[in-house]
Amino acid sequence: MNLLIIDTATEACSVALNINGQHFEQFEICPQQHSQRILPMIEDLLNQAGGTLAQLDYLGFGQGPGSFTGVRIATGILQGLALGTQLPVVGVSTLATMAQQAIDEHQAQDIFCAIDARMGEVYFAHYQACDGLATLVGHEQVLPPEEAADILLQKSTTSSFGVGTGWAAYDALLGNVESERQPKVLGAVLYPNAKYMLPLVENAAKAGLAKEIEEVEPVYLRDKVTWKKLPGRE
Repeated sequence: MNLLIIDTATEACSVALNINGQHFEQFEICPQQHSQRILPMIEDLLNQAGGTLAQLDYLGFGQGPGSFTGVRIATGILQGLALGTQLPVVGVSTLATMAQQAIDEHQAQDIFCAIDARMGEVYFAHYQACDGLATLVGHEQVLPPEEAADILLQKSTTSSFGVGTGWAAYDALLGNVESERQPKVLGAVLYPNAKYMLPLVENAAKAGLAKEIEEVEPVYLRDKVTWKKLPGRE
């Protein structure tokens, strides 16, 4: 399956390409430079692969949660690519992506994801590995770190892992969780990376969950943020 996946939802900017059985990727920490970097990164990977957009089967992107501007950039770029190629699209949770990295690199089975959402809150979710894929337990939410700590107090185990920027940003995340049950925070998994969206996109595509770009919406979690849909789709 030939896939192109992009993510600009956080301070990181990444692109992954799977084409003709080969994998190519780029990952950069480049705050506020996503709109300048993402298209050159896509072009560079296609050049490395000697491939074209016409060879692709699906497009994928990090649909959030994350920076409002970053999520809009990825959505806008995917709109352009999908409209030009008529390719179906798969949106992937940025939190699921980090959980997938913990599964792939650390054989994690139980993962708590926390991204600093600013304004004294975190984007938070609990994932578990199911057949090697990050699977959501409950739902993703944005909440104060103290409330996330209450969830951890109930659900964290001695084998849990933590990923994302929220752990370093808010000491209150760990709250009253006993030290032996505190998630093992993976300092190397701070941001989503499109590379780890590949298995999630492929699985969703095989399950028939890909959509036309007009049906795809970013995920902000904060209700007060709205997204302007394509003309005629308001």
